[in-house]
This record gives sequence, structure tokens and C-alpha cells, in this order.
Amino acid sequence: EPVGSRTLSRLNHNHDGLSPATIRNVMADLTDAGMLEQPHTSAGRVPTSRAYRYFVDQISGRGDLTPESQEMIADSYAGVTDAQEFLERTSRVLSLISTGVGIAVAHTPAGRHSLEHVYFSRLTACKVLAVVVTKAGIVRDRVLRLQRDIPQGDLDAASRYINDNFQGWTIDSLRVELARRLEQERNEYDQLMRSVEDLYRGGALQGNEPHAGAGVYVEGVSNLLGGEQDRERLREMMRILEEKQRIAELLAAYVSAKQEAVRVVVGLEDSMPGMSNFVLIGAPARLGAEMIGSLAVIGPTRIDYEHTMSAVRYIAGLFDKILND
Repeated sequence: EPVGSRTLSRLNHNHDGLSPATIRNVMADLTDAGMLEQPHTSAGRVPTSRAYRYFVDQISGRGDLTPESQEMIADSYAGVTDAQEFLERTSRVLSLISTGVGIAVAHTPAGRHSLEHVYFSRLTACKVLAVVVTKAGIVRDRVLRLQRDIPQGDLDAASRYINDNFQGWTIDSLRVELARRLEQERNEYDQLMRSVEDLYRGGALQGNEPHAGAGVYVEGVSNLLGGEQDRERLREMMRILEEKQRIAELLAAYVSAKQEAVRVVVGLEDSMPGMSNFVLIGAPARLGAEMIGSLAVIGPTRIDYEHTMSAVRYIAGLFDKILND
């Protein structure tokens, strides 16, 4: 609600000793400087995007999470073993520790991940569990139904062949090369290559390929419902948040693999008209030197910047630590 300068003067008398006239003069100067605006005639003055950017510049790098917040966040990732699960939980954690929407996006398509190792386990006759682990920490498992039964010993030999020959290859290039070798060596097949071909044709290296919009996790939209008074703008924002491809594009536009610190973007209208009164606080999620995804909070411009920036920074650092451990 709008508040008068006299009320502010009384509330802050013991701290600043500012008179109502001084407050009005300072606010007039800030308005002339482009730091304050009046949305409509019955409203009070509110900070502009320029003012929020100035404020963020003053606090960047200063905030630290309390030990209690760090413990709560760390507990939220108990049992996480791969990057996909980490990002999925991250959207929820961010929504809980902020007044905004928590978003996490996995950047690298599964086919571009490089192979760490593959493992095959015979479940029953003609049924095999294929587990593919990438160097990015992604674990893909798939149950294969084959035309013939393969003993566990032959499955172990097939996994050794793939691991010895293709560790470090991207999944896409591995498939291409393996298909080429199978075609080239068709007349000289031994038992090993027959097993490899059966597993390959059965989809062992297909993984669970992401469909459009997969790998984008959004939580906490309800956080915005109470603070947004413009119902039409709220409906538009809800439509945007439901379109996962647009969310992925938004984070790709603002969160870069090159950035070292948390990035704060006040006013998202350049990428999404209608979101001028919202802020994005985001950071890349790295595993070593490789950017695996990005995480962010989208919230109203009146957000606890210091706490949210600290949380995003802490979780981004936790990503590498947990998955490397």
C-alpha cells in the first residue's frame, strides 16, 4: 500500500532522523534519476528496474547462507547419484527457499554425453537390463527384450568390448562407429560380435531419449499467486511457465557457461514480453569444466535478493561436489 512521507519519518525517526520534507526531496531526486516511478496516479513510488540493478550491484558477492539453510539444502539432496535427479530436486529446493519459481534445465542432450561405462545384466530368458553411465553423471537404464537368450558371461564380454573400445566417446558417435563395425565385420562374426549386435539392435545404447521439453523442471508457481495483482499479466506468465521449451530458451539466453558468478537479470521483457516486473537469478551447473545444466529462480522484483543469490550460488557449487563424491 502507498505510505506517506510523514509516516516514514515517524517510523525511522530513531534511526535516520529524516523529516517528511527531506524524504520527499530525496524521492523527487531519485525519480529524476530514473530510480523511482509511479505506476499509476493512486500508487506510491516504486523502484524501477534500474534501481534494482543498482541495488544488486551493491550486494553482489556479500551474502552467505546460514548454517541452518546450508544443512537444509544439503539434506534435500540425500541419496542423489546422478545429474538428472539433482536438477529435478533443485527446482523444488529453489522454490522452497525463495518467494519465486524454482527452475532447473538439463542442457546437454543425452546423445552428446560421453560414455563412462555400460553394464548388462541378464534378468530372465531373452530379457536384459542395460545400464549406461555417462561422464556427466547421467545414468540411463533400459530393459531389452531380445530375440535370443544371451548368457551372463557373453553379456559381460559385450560390456567389456564396448567399455574398452568406446569409453569417452559421445553416445552419438559411439552408435555410428559401432554400426559401421558391425556392418563391416558381418562376414567375420564371432560369438562376441553377435552378442554386441543383438544388444545394439535391441536398443542398449538408445537410453531413455528425452522428448521435447524433457529435462526442464519447474516448481513453485503458486509462490507468485499472492503477490501479483494484475490478473491478466499473471495468466500470461502462467502460460509462459507451462511451456517448457520457452523456459529452456529463457535460461539459455541469460545463463552462460562462461559466467563464474550468479547472474541477476531484472526485467525479462526482452525475452518474454509481459514479464517486465520479474527477475531471474541464475547460475550454470557444472561437473568439472563441463556445463551440464542451469538453475534459476524467477520471482517478483521485490524478492530477497541477497538470500536468493546466496542459495543459487551454494546449490550450483553443491552440484559439482555431490556428483564428484
